[in-house]
Amino acid sequence: MTHGMRADSYTPRPDGDGGLRDTAARYALLPLRIFLGVTFVYAGLDKLTDSAFLKDSGAGSIGDMMRAVRDSSAIPALVDMALESPVGFGYAIAFGELAVGIGTLLGLLTRIAALGGALISLSLWLTVSWAAEPYYYGNDLPYLMAWTPLILAGAPLLSVDAALRARRRHGTF
Repeated sequence: MTHGMRADSYTPRPDGDGGLRDTAARYALLPLRIFLGVTFVYAGLDKLTDSAFLKDSGAGSIGDMMRAVRDSSAIPALVDMALESPVGFGYAIAFGELAVGIGTLLGLLTRIAALGGALISLSLWLTVSWAAEPYYYGNDLPYLMAWTPLILAGAPLLSVDAALRARRRHGTF
């Protein structure tokens, strides 16, 4: 039996001219960007257009939801802070989701938008989804993890960020 280095591993070519594999590697984050962007735009618009959600109390209201999760959340003080102005908190979350989603879809300040999305997901995980058992039933933790590649890599292709970077590189900005 012979032991040696694997010769079948893949490393993208530096000139980016390796065909289908290089193309797939370059565009690998695009489906994630589209999914997270559309989802967060939808979530923000859904909250802003739901007449019940942006109320202090009542069925489906942000206030009642926050009161219901307060004792089971990881950080009850965070929920208490939101309960000081549940409607304001609801608007902040909705507009935050909208801004994050639009920034992600356009690839505008992508790393900052992704960080915002991660922080929204983290706050929802520590409050609303915390009591889910087993933990992987809570949907906010996977969203938090999904933002990580975009925080690290940004939007290198098909984005406003990439266009601005290209303009700076060519001195036309």
